[in-house]
Amino acid sequence: MRSAQHWVVFTGAGVSAESGIPTFRDALTGLWSNFDPEDLATTEAFLRDPDLVWGWYEWRRAKVLKVAPNPAHQAIAELARHVPRLTLITQNVDDLHERAGSPSVLHLHGSLHHPRCMRCAKALDPPQPLDTSQGEQLLAPPVCVDCGGLIRPGVVWFGEMLPEQALTQAFEAAAQCDLLLSVGTSGVVYPAAQIPQLAARSGAWVIHINPQNLALGSEREFQLTGAAGALLPLLVQQVLAD
Repeated sequence: MRSAQHWVVFTGAGVSAESGIPTFRDALTGLWSNFDPEDLATTEAFLRDPDLVWGWYEWRRAKVLKVAPNPAHQAIAELARHVPRLTLITQNVDDLHERAGSPSVLHLHGSLHHPRCMRCAKALDPPQPLDTSQGEQLLAPPVCVDCGGLIRPGVVWFGEMLPEQALTQAFEAAAQCDLLLSVGTSGVVYPAAQIPQLAARSGAWVIHINPQNLALGSEREFQLTGAAGALLPLLVQQVLAD
């Protein structure tokens, strides 16, 4: 690890869960408990009931803004300041990596904080955070000032392609790196799950950090079993030790 010249860190929902952010498939509460998350995360759902879907995503964004990056986020940012090259790829949509100080994050699934127009794709600054003390609520999405289209959450919904540029850069980094850390991801959501596999096939060492044991597919893969917020700071401390 100390001799690695190009690191890739690939993170999933387990990292954000340690900050208190429920994973996408955790049980919904209140108004949202009548819906399956997958039924709210589609273009069809938004067009059918934009107030419901926009309200849910703004509720999620408000909750995210109330939590802080955890030691795993901070350790990754610290690592990036000291190793020759680090590419950070995330499946998370909360921007906690940026808030911890990591620059140039590749977002495979978009961001809650970067809404855009449904019609012309113009990016929009997010509105003021929702007051969650008022409980779950329907909320009409803003309208694009350029074309009059509805503003949608800036995340990748079911049935949509991942952002081409981010995915291409992620695959290129995985193929070129000599060490990949896969943190808090079960490796079952494709095409993102190909990233550690691609790194291993290309000759990189792959280290999985996860509370659950994973099936390792290569002799170049290893696992550290436990919470990322506990293991990553220790790992970084050892790597950076004189």
